[in-house]
Amino acid sequence: MMWRTGSARIDSASAAMLAVAMVAATAALVVCPPGFEARAAGAGPDLCATFSIVARDSTTGEIGVGVQSHWFSVGSTVPWAEAGVGAVATQSFVEVAYGPRILERLRRGESAAEALQAEVEADTLRAMRQVLVIDARGNVAVHTGEECVDFAGSHIGRDHACAGNLLAAPGIWDSMSRSFEAAEGSMAARIIAALESGQAAGGDARGMQSAALLVVKMIDAKQPWKNRTVDLRVEDHRQPIYELSRLYDMHRGYTLADQGDEAFARKDYRTASLFYDAAIGQSPSDELLFWRASVRMAMGEESNALDDLEEAISVNPRWRTLLARLPDSVFPGVEKACKRLGIDRIE
Repeated sequence: MMWRTGSARIDSASAAMLAVAMVAATAALVVCPPGFEARAAGAGPDLCATFSIVARDSTTGEIGVGVQSHWFSVGSTVPWAEAGVGAVATQSFVEVAYGPRILERLRRGESAAEALQAEVEADTLRAMRQVLVIDARGNVAVHTGEECVDFAGSHIGRDHACAGNLLAAPGIWDSMSRSFEAAEGSMAARIIAALESGQAAGGDARGMQSAALLVVKMIDAKQPWKNRTVDLRVEDHRQPIYELSRLYDMHRGYTLADQGDEAFARKDYRTASLFYDAAIGQSPSDELLFWRASVRMAMGEESNALDDLEEAISVNPRWRTLLARLPDSVFPGVEKACKRLGIDRIE
């Protein structure tokens, strides 16, 4: 394993200049447009001091990025990933163009190191950047500019890299790596474990605000929208990593429900019921209870269906109005259900 960090990166004059730049970036966001032309023109980058991880699962082929920052909507600029290609996290004084441009280079067959080196060399503000790259083969490269604010550094491990800048303590990237390697479960769960460890070790020196999780997997090259398996953002929250974990649990539940809906459309009600049972076990909600009731009615399990409906309606009374106007094709046995619940049908 390899890691790098800086020591005594900037003298007092440089530090003063950097502080001014940070204040200016905080006072007024200036988003660099795609392309490095903005650098030569002197456009100001966004400040996005943060900690992140890029990773690959060699068994499933999944590639992911996780990030947390005390900055609004970190997920809209830092994480980039493409199934079968690789992932990028661009942070510190963010240049968004690193994401699409490095992915394009990886798509053409360049390694993570080659793609990163080429883009860093073209960047006149590279001393202020931090960029993590992983390619589809698991090759990893990291750039931490010498003017990134301490504590700043990175840890490269097998099939992953962790890095951060403007952090509360040194070695946070090491803690993240250890947690990622020790964690079990899905790629997304392991990335969240790394973020949790990073926060527990000190996190961003300024605190917490936003987080994001992006995981891609090659499912269908002709339908690339299917390849983005997890895409979650917490834009502004006091505990963004906790919220990200909660949203991931919901994501898992609703992914199961989607599979249940596909089985329902095929009139495979037994399979749909199994998926909905699993979905509610993972992420219970009035929404999932209501639609499981439709599956149960289709299976002739009227008593269980009514129990689901009553519980869903007790949480959200609007389900009564919706049930009253749904067709039998969407909610089999809907007339019988309305009659049992004393709901007048809306034609």
